[in-house]
Amino acid sequence: MSSFAPQRRVSVVGLGYVGLPVAVTFGRTDQPVVAFDIDKRRIAELTDGHDRTGEVAAPDLFAQGLRFTAEPQDLQAADFHIVTVPTPIDASNTPDLEPLRRASTTLGKVLKKGDIVVYESTVYPGVTEDVCIPVLERASGLKWKTDFNVGYSPERINPGDKERRFDNILKIVSGDTAETLDIVDALYKSVVKAGTHRAPSIRVAEFAKVLENTQRDINIALINEIALISDRLGIDTRDVLEAAGTKWNFLPFKPGLVGGHCIGVDPFYIAHKAEEVGYHPHVIHSGRRVNDSMGVYVANRVARSIMRRSHDGRPRVTVLGVTFKENVPDIRNTRVVDIVRELQDFGIVVQLHDPEADSDLLREHYALELTPLEKLQPADAVVLAVAHTCYREGGWDVIKPLLRAAAFVADVPALLDRKLTPKGVTLWRL
Repeated sequence: MSSFAPQRRVSVVGLGYVGLPVAVTFGRTDQPVVAFDIDKRRIAELTDGHDRTGEVAAPDLFAQGLRFTAEPQDLQAADFHIVTVPTPIDASNTPDLEPLRRASTTLGKVLKKGDIVVYESTVYPGVTEDVCIPVLERASGLKWKTDFNVGYSPERINPGDKERRFDNILKIVSGDTAETLDIVDALYKSVVKAGTHRAPSIRVAEFAKVLENTQRDINIALINEIALISDRLGIDTRDVLEAAGTKWNFLPFKPGLVGGHCIGVDPFYIAHKAEEVGYHPHVIHSGRRVNDSMGVYVANRVARSIMRRSHDGRPRVTVLGVTFKENVPDIRNTRVVDIVRELQDFGIVVQLHDPEADSDLLREHYALELTPLEKLQPADAVVLAVAHTCYREGGWDVIKPLLRAAAFVADVPALLDRKLTPKGVTLWRL
């Protein structure tokens, strides 16, 4: 295998929230970059300078050397391949590795002697070596460590974060041999200003990634459980957190809806592998149960409140925000849908507004429709579900016109000023 050289040719397979920033960052250098995705619509949009995720500005999509393509044979032009496809879970919360297998098959068909494949997709320990490498070998007819090598460098992209970007987040790197690790480390260091951490093995790097998000999931679950207890005690959770937060070593986690493609998914990857080797992960499963129940809890809290109030005809609730987090268009695994479904099961009419979400994708994946702000009908309750900037900055000026008299407001992210609560309105915060 040849040693690292600046002219090494990079490909990125999968151009979502993770892959596109990676491709664009490498594209800013003089190295040629093949940016591949099977979604031809996505490729057409990126070629025209439009990123529907909002993560990359148009000028960066025209970087010299950056080539967008949906043709697998174009990957042959590269010799350092970075795989960034999704790794979701299925309906039974089991890891779905099919996107990873398909990407490995596609890549294996164009793999050449001397190539390196680095996986960034989140997986449980062992997937790279036990699942991906055999697929590469079968599809390519080449032999691992003799003809090609493999590394793993877990992604740490934070959608919507304009400060922590691919090039200024410390990168974990690993390789199947010491020489491979040197090459992977050098290539990432050439674009990641924050530097790298060299993990001693691929499995350590894989485990570190799922641990990062599982730790957050469990901490949020604890605070969500505190919120459930506080509600029953008639105490405002945020007041409790503010008081407890005055201690120097108190961790500043907040209650909320835990969705998306990382925190709400990665714990199941650890749990799956743990059970495979004979251990039942009690804490991880408990945290997941708590966090997955919060949308239904919020909906029940709203339903109980408005059922006690007088209203004409069927009660109506307006839900503000449907994406999995603030200021991103991503609706994958959003727990806001749990609120909507539960309210609908009560026979409540639900109106949905979100300035960031893609209405076509929302309709396709959840059969839900968005309503423009100016067309929302006055409601018996408003659920402020996602802390988009427009809701944060608008505050009560956005909420008040949406309410009927004596309405109920569920402020999930606690954005609204309690002191300015309109007369007759009941404000509840998670």
